[in-house]
Amino acid sequence: MMPGIKKNFLYSSILTTANYIFPFILFPYVSRVLGVANNGKCSFIDSLVNYFILFSMMGVSIMGIREIAAHRGDKRQLAFSFSNLLMLNLIVTFIAIVLLLCATFFVPYLSSYRDLLYIGVLKLLFNVFLIEWLYKGLEEFRYITVRSIAVRFLYLLLVLVFVRSSKDYVIYFFLTTMIVVVNAIINCWHSRRFVQFSFSGLHMQSYVRPFFMLGVYLLLTSMYTSFNVTFLGFVSGDVQVGLYSTAVKLFNIIVALFSAFTGVMLPRMSSLVESGRMEDFKTLLYKSVDVLFCISVPLVIFTIIMARPIVYLISGKEYEGAVVLLQIVAALILIIGYEQILVMQALMPLKEDKVILRNSFMGALLGVFLNVILVPKWQGIGSSVCWLLSETLILILSQRFMSKAFEVHFPFRRFFTVLIGYAALIPMLYGIYCFFQGNVLWQLFVGGVIMCIYAVCVQLFFLKNSVVLSLMSKFHFKIRS
Repeated sequence: MMPGIKKNFLYSSILTTANYIFPFILFPYVSRVLGVANNGKCSFIDSLVNYFILFSMMGVSIMGIREIAAHRGDKRQLAFSFSNLLMLNLIVTFIAIVLLLCATFFVPYLSSYRDLLYIGVLKLLFNVFLIEWLYKGLEEFRYITVRSIAVRFLYLLLVLVFVRSSKDYVIYFFLTTMIVVVNAIINCWHSRRFVQFSFSGLHMQSYVRPFFMLGVYLLLTSMYTSFNVTFLGFVSGDVQVGLYSTAVKLFNIIVALFSAFTGVMLPRMSSLVESGRMEDFKTLLYKSVDVLFCISVPLVIFTIIMARPIVYLISGKEYEGAVVLLQIVAALILIIGYEQILVMQALMPLKEDKVILRNSFMGALLGVFLNVILVPKWQGIGSSVCWLLSETLILILSQRFMSKAFEVHFPFRRFFTVLIGYAALIPMLYGIYCFFQGNVLWQLFVGGVIMCIYAVCVQLFFLKNSVVLSLMSKFHFKIRS
């Protein structure tokens, strides 16, 4: 990996590690204090508000990173791009706020959630000033890491102090919203060091098309992610939402590390495409795939076998229904990881927005169809299957295009070699699960240690992963010196 990428990945890994620690501390507490139903209420309204946020942001979170990364060496063009994107974002956010307020007052089903929806308006308003895309485009990952950890630590303390019973779910939702508010205020203040917003000379026409195309992509993507939670809430109620959202949150904790890596790579891949270095682009892409296989395959095996102790430890036995859901979505660690490489590291830097939009439309179409068919009967299991199949379709379509247009193929031989290498991990982890039956801490601790040691050995001695070998040789050299 290039020096800048290593540094950025280090900061992103620190942030990801912190994002592991905070949920492991807070999520078990909140799950038990609020209970399944109130936890489900917060998740349902949060997913609904996030829909309006998706509409308000459209494609700025992706397009912004791409534009800022491409023009960060030119202060004038940087300020121009930033001002146009922020103004466009503000206009659409105003429309989204009006729509959310209308839904709050005129949709009868939402009347009992009105107190949470008012708080959601606050989240929607301040989200536009979060401008995280500016800092990612500038590769200011150190700043993002320090700020995020500080705000999350404050949030953790406030939740532990003020959320004491199941009746405090409104306070919990308010404090969760305040993460966005506080981060937005800090980001806006800090942004003056890099760029100035100006109303003069705005020319948004060239930004409108990609802004909405990428926005539609994100909205369609949500049809098989956030939509599942919302639809499940309308069809099955708060308890099923609580179980499904618990499985999703646990999945997000597990998959967070590779998502951090993908976020670091996007601005760098955009820069390589902009400078026409396509061979370096492909080399880095395949290295990303190697890193994915290294992380995701053992994690999928671990999550499927250890699903019950994971759910029991973090959420409690009350969430037994989330075990099967977590096992179903576990395969998405690999599927979404590879999909992120194709979409975030390849198609977006290459500006293949039409392909992204087409693929996401097909995934959304399948997701909505399966939701209508499966969720009324199978509830949370139906939502999990919908998500799994929709993401798989997106992956297949994206890979097909990359193979035809840019000769970037799926490394089948490497993948099957990885599967063979990790096959012995299955009976090892299952044996640990059975041996420590009833003791979730020992199941997860011993299983996690064995998984990590075995994974490193497989990468070094069987797969001879060049990325891992390079990191280990540098680590060995530093110890000797």
